[in-house]
Amino acid sequence: MIVDSALYRDGVRVKVDCHKDDLTAVRDEATGDGDFVWVGLHEPTQEELDRVAEVFSLHPLAVEDAVKAHQRPKLERYDGALFLVLKTLWYVDENDAVETGEINLFVGRGYVVSVRHGKGTELHSAREDLEEHAAVLGHGPSAVIYAISDRVVDEYEAVVASLMEDVDEVEESVFSPDRTQDSQRIYVLKRELAEVRRAVSPLGEPMQRFATGTVPLVSQEAAPFFRDVADHVARIRDNVESLDGLLSTAFDAHLARVGVQQNEDMRKISAWAAIAATGTVVAGIYGMNFKWIPELHWHFGYFYALGLMVGISLFLYRRFKKSGWL
Repeated sequence: MIVDSALYRDGVRVKVDCHKDDLTAVRDEATGDGDFVWVGLHEPTQEELDRVAEVFSLHPLAVEDAVKAHQRPKLERYDGALFLVLKTLWYVDENDAVETGEINLFVGRGYVVSVRHGKGTELHSAREDLEEHAAVLGHGPSAVIYAISDRVVDEYEAVVASLMEDVDEVEESVFSPDRTQDSQRIYVLKRELAEVRRAVSPLGEPMQRFATGTVPLVSQEAAPFFRDVADHVARIRDNVESLDGLLSTAFDAHLARVGVQQNEDMRKISAWAAIAATGTVVAGIYGMNFKWIPELHWHFGYFYALGLMVGISLFLYRRFKKSGWL
């Protein structure tokens, strides 16, 4: 569906006397040198996107990618136009899950078409914020690319901040005195970090190209804005690698603690087995059917055997306790 369509002139939204779905009428109003049209779509059907493609002469390969919405972040050129793919991220804390969406941008002379898939990073507020800054919007389609990229990267930072909190919780759990089962959560978090990495890492190269002003249709004056976005992308990428390393260390520490706990359990089992064995040995000796066993016919032999069992057991218990086995 078409969420919004608007004509911009000199950084200001121009009111057009037609419905937002009448893209041909909106396009025909862009008669000035700096005029451009921004059309926003959310999960359009093939027919809807084909209609938009016909109005703005979008390349069919790019249109196919936008409909499928399972692309890695990339920047491509098609017949004098740009096609930019951004992955959107949001975090579901209850499940330690990073959910993904996608934004596809078609940028040409006099138009920007944004196609959004998924629930993350809605663009209506980004459009409103941009319309309040005429100086930025005056850069034309470059301003739209910057505003959307900046909004997407800000969402990355929020997701990474949430993951940092979960990694801190895992570290506290791993090194707590309680017995915990952290391996499953560590695996889940590492998998979600991989999802973030797939969204962030490929985005660095397009942002660097925008920042150096070497991309056609992106003005040189907009380069400083993209340098800021590129710096944020690099910082997020470093944070993701750092979190992945912390999780790997936490997993190794968890396995080491499990091994230590198992050794402690085996020592306790061995100690109690030794204590129990003493009584078994004494009972076994005095249970043999030999006629001349000492104390066999002694009046206090029964109490002597019990006392011997208890005494040896108490001696072993104190020794094991002192050595830390119990």
